[in-house]
Amino acid sequence: MGLKHVSNCLSKTDLAHLGSGEVGYIRKMRSDEVSRCFPEAPSMEPGLDLWALFGADGTPILLTDNRSSTFFKAAEDDLKTVTLH
Repeated sequence: MGLKHVSNCLSKTDLAHLGSGEVGYIRKMRSDEVSRCFPEAPSMEPGLDLWALFGADGTPILLTDNRSSTFFKAAEDDLKTVTLH
């Protein structure tokens, strides 16, 4: 990310904006939890495995059943990706 010095006094706002527009994270999720992060998503069959791409600040970007699609979307948006377990 190019950070040379990180202060131990970062505010919550500063921390939330670290990596904004530069980093995205990919997370596997179950269809049961989709409405929490993607409220506009239609109802889905429970128990499906899905993949989500989020901005560094937690903004939802993409929801898909195909993990590769998250990497393509991140590349399209010039985001470096990290995977969240």
